[in-house]
Amino acid sequence: MRLTSVTPAAMAPKRLPSRKTSVKFLFTLLLGAVGGYVFYVFHLPLPWMLGAMSLATFAALAGAPLASWPSFRNAMVAILGVMLGSQFNAATFARMADWYVGITGVAVSGGLMVVLCTLYYRKVGGYDRTSAYFSAIPGGLSEMMVLGEAMGGDARKISLSHGIRILTAVFLIAFYFRLFEGYVPNGLISGATATAGWWDSLVLVACAIVGWPGARLLRVPAAQLVGPLALSAVAHLSGIVSAMLPAELIAAAQVALGATIGARFVGVGFREIWRVIALSVGAALIMVAIAGIFAVTLGELSDTSHTALFLAFAPGGLAEMSIIALSFGTAAAFVSTHHIVRIILLVIIAPALFRIARTHKRRG
Repeated sequence: MRLTSVTPAAMAPKRLPSRKTSVKFLFTLLLGAVGGYVFYVFHLPLPWMLGAMSLATFAALAGAPLASWPSFRNAMVAILGVMLGSQFNAATFARMADWYVGITGVAVSGGLMVVLCTLYYRKVGGYDRTSAYFSAIPGGLSEMMVLGEAMGGDARKISLSHGIRILTAVFLIAFYFRLFEGYVPNGLISGATATAGWWDSLVLVACAIVGWPGARLLRVPAAQLVGPLALSAVAHLSGIVSAMLPAELIAAAQVALGATIGARFVGVGFREIWRVIALSVGAALIMVAIAGIFAVTLGELSDTSHTALFLAFAPGGLAEMSIIALSFGTAAAFVSTHHIVRIILLVIIAPALFRIARTHKRRG
């Protein structure tokens, strides 16, 4: 089969949705805000993201007219990137040389997740090789969906598998830390402040505006988060700025992120795809178990806490796991850096390994 090339332009979303889609999108955000507020009132973990995600997901499965706007979501993710960059300081930078244990763990655990979950999707789920492989990769939802489809996989199965993985991992991990580890978030973001002056605000906004397209130009994976994060980290490490974004803005970004995750399930009938959901939950549990085993094992070999290592290895999305780390005040710079490394490794290495394996099989 001839593989079609995937260009950034082909993956880029339309900037302006139609009026009908805009109304649906505003309704989606409203639902997300309501869900977030309900979770906030009942002091549930990660209220603004999980509440928005919960209500939007149930509404989408029930057939509600929801819609997402990828450009808006990416803008909110860029805001989170700026916030994550503010977690880097001189002490963090000095400790990066000691992160080799965690980086090694990310590579090995990620590879193990791919191998075991590919076998799981093949043997238990009956997926074809391509769909099983790209569904099993713990990261890069958009990239894996596009690449998997280009190589002959089922894009719907791949995207749904990744969506359920993120949904399951975020809920499971957030509630685990709240119920069993005693972490209590403050409802917004730990350490966030609204006291940034005009200069700090200008620099932080510039980090988002310049960082996102700059990273896209360099074809960096997860450019909307990595670019702003990198510039924000440089700005904070150099002392150009010291303030962080207002907590309310971060909460709004969480609502948008959670609501758009839920909106991915529009048009998906639960009765039709219950088996895919069950399989994806099983795969997420396998990945979470692997992350836990590696966190406990490598925690004995380094000074890093088991909690930080677990969040670094966890199969949730980069933005989602970073939000959990921020909310619980758990080494957000460490967690986000490790997830970025994993995404880069997976996006570069995983498709290449698949091509090599398929070519070898054909020749054999």
